[in-house]
Amino acid sequence: MKKMMICLLALLFMFPVAGCQSDSGREQMGTIMGGALGGILGSTMGSGHGKTAAIIAGTLGGALLGREMARYMDKSDEAKSQSALENNRDRQPSNWTNPNTGARFTTTPVSTYQDSYGRNCREYQTDIYVDGRQEVGHGTACRQPDGTWRMVN
Repeated sequence: MKKMMICLLALLFMFPVAGCQSDSGREQMGTIMGGALGGILGSTMGSGHGKTAAIIAGTLGGALLGREMARYMDKSDEAKSQSALENNRDRQPSNWTNPNTGARFTTTPVSTYQDSYGRNCREYQTDIYVDGRQEVGHGTACRQPDGTWRMVN
């Protein structure tokens, strides 16, 4: 479940700013992505009827978790994360607190390189602190032609 949460956080953070979604759209996307990741995670457990139950439980649990996590992130959080990828040197963190949700965020570009398509890409880490708990997400994002950063893994 923790691995699913980390994947979900990384995915939610890398929606491009140019495609801003409403809060309900973010919750819907979080629900869908969380459900999909939960179903995948559930499929790796059990066998026979137990495997089916694990997939169902993983999908439902992931959908609920995804929706809740999407509530903590808004467009300003996306913009700050995108700014860190665009402007920070490797290993230089950007920290902020969302005054509406109370969630604290840190996004740190870890390494920068060009991929085989010639795109500028960055590996990054995002730490999110909600209700005194820390979740850590890792990912890779590449700059798109419109200047936004999109997750590639």
